[in-house]
Amino acid sequence: MTEEKEHLQAITDIRSMMERSSRCISLSGLSGVFSGIFALIGAYLAIDRFETASDKYRVIGGAELIDITIFFFEIAGAVLVSSLLVGTLLTIRNSKRKGIKIWDNSTKRLLINLAIPLIAGGLFCLVLLFHGIIGLVAPATLIFYGLALLNASKYTFDDIRYLGLCEIVLGLAGSFFIGYGLLFWAIGFGLLHIIYGTVMYFKYERN
Repeated sequence: MTEEKEHLQAITDIRSMMERSSRCISLSGLSGVFSGIFALIGAYLAIDRFETASDKYRVIGGAELIDITIFFFEIAGAVLVSSLLVGTLLTIRNSKRKGIKIWDNSTKRLLINLAIPLIAGGLFCLVLLFHGIIGLVAPATLIFYGLALLNASKYTFDDIRYLGLCEIVLGLAGSFFIGYGLLFWAIGFGLLHIIYGTVMYFKYERN
């Protein structure tokens, strides 16, 4: 029986090593929480700016609409940069604590598979803006972000797949309620990230 247990333990160790070598498992759940908080702050600022413009102008259009759209992109850019910065720092700290190399083949594959749908989505959003279809930009960001997570999930935790699916469903739902695009955006990038990050932290990092 002892020999059998040793063999099982050896197989478990080998499997664990293989998973570690083929997957990027140093991602920090706390980075998801911070990303969600940044997104909620950004959404609040965007909604406040829109409501201020609505009070000032009876009909929002022309130069006012362009100014608001530029402001939204500035907010989205600030949220993205802040999330990437905090996420990188927390992931580096997590990888050092686990004794895992942060930059290896699995990390490269993860970033490549994440970047392709994100770049395609960013270009598609520019096309929507070019044609003046502003109402679909927020849902489109959710859909392509969800596709990016789904595409990258095979190189990291499986839990990211479920987050990606939720983002896609939320983006599709938001496409039917164009006037509530910012609300869906806040739920997708804010609330879902906080829930996902919290679950990931207690599941993989707390011990």
